[in-house]
Parts: sequence; structure tokens; C-alpha cells
Amino acid sequence: MTADTVGLVGFTVTVAAVATLVILPPGVAVAYALSRWRGPGRGVVDTVLALPLVLPPTAVGLVLLELLGREGPLGRVLDAMGVEVVFTPGAVVLASAVMAFPLLVRSARSGFEEVDPRLVAVARTLGDSRARAFFRVTLPLAWRGVVVGALLAFSRALGEFGATVLVAGNIPGRTQTLSLAIFQSTQLGQDAQALRLAGIAALLAFVAVYATEGLTRWRGRRVRA
Repeated sequence: MTADTVGLVGFTVTVAAVATLVILPPGVAVAYALSRWRGPGRGVVDTVLALPLVLPPTAVGLVLLELLGREGPLGRVLDAMGVEVVFTPGAVVLASAVMAFPLLVRSARSGFEEVDPRLVAVARTLGDSRARAFFRVTLPLAWRGVVVGALLAFSRALGEFGATVLVAGNIPGRTQTLSLAIFQSTQLGQDAQALRLAGIAALLAFVAVYATEGLTRWRGRRVRA
């Protein structure tokens, strides 16, 4: 691989990793809250959180662009603070995080729902606070679901295209990821280059998905046991 390709792969993997780390704490919190929520309105919240999975990614990117652009409600606030997000590497991370968030929440929620509430109740009767019981009992028992969700989110972030191209653009050396580089190479008629990049992207995706599937199968065997 050339130095440019190595840099491109490194940037893509870094963006996916950072996006996953950014959404991990709020994703775990939301997943835990949903796993314990039995009141009205849960279906609406579930639907809203799932929208990035079913909407065209370009629609999500357009919403982010309208919110974060200089004339957008959040963009004005950020501009007054001297913070620029649109068409920066931060926008790539943000777009990837938004598109990956639902996958993390869904898998982590399943992990939390598998935890026997009686075990948490026992910890509470032994003097643990709600927070302490969560970190000592609930999270250790649900960790496989959280890790699977993180791997799924990472895999999704690796291949993000539609939202990224709108809110971050396709700037080589600044916001260009593997997906965007493949698109650009195809547009320029550089089919051989596009195929090489597609092969690298497929290899990265294979490793991430294989790890996810392996952990999912192991998790299933542990649950049945």
C-alpha cells in the first residue's frame, strides 16, 4: 500500500474507533434505561432511536448539516464560541457516531434485559447503592451485549458514507474516509484504485463482523448454559 492509502486506512479506523468511544457511555446509559423502562412512551423512544437505521443516510446528513451549519440553531452557538464542526474531521466522527448509535443501543439493551433483576435486588439489600449495583452486578453480567454493540457500531462507522459526505464533505487528507475515496476513484474512472480500496474496506469489515459474530455465538452458548 502507498503512504496515502495507509493514511486513509488509518484515518478511517481512527474515526470509527473514536465514534464508537464517544457513543459508548451515552449508548450504555440509554440501553440500560430502556431495558428497565416499562412505562408509556417507550415505543416512541425506540422508534426515534431507530430512525438512523431506516432513513436514507443522506437525510440524516442533511439534518446534521442544517443543525450545525453556521445558520443552524446549534451552528450559531458553536460559531459564537469559535468552534467549527461542519467540513472538519470532527464532522466525520459525528456523522459516524449518529449512524452507529442505534446498533450499540439495541445490542446493549438486549444484554441488560438478560440480567436477572433478582441479582440486582440482592446487591441492593446488601447495602449497594443503585450506581454501585449497576457497576458491580448489572454491567459485568451484560458486558457481552455491550461489547457486541460496540463492535457493530464500529463496523457501521467504518463504512459510513451518506451522512458523512453531506456534513463533512469529501476533502482528501482532511475528511476523506475509505468509503468516500472509493466513490471519488469511481467518479474519476480510476476503477483499479477503487477496487483496491474496496478490497481493503472489505477486509476491515470482515474482521470486525467476524469478531462480532464470534462473540455473539459465544454469548449465545453462555446464555443457554
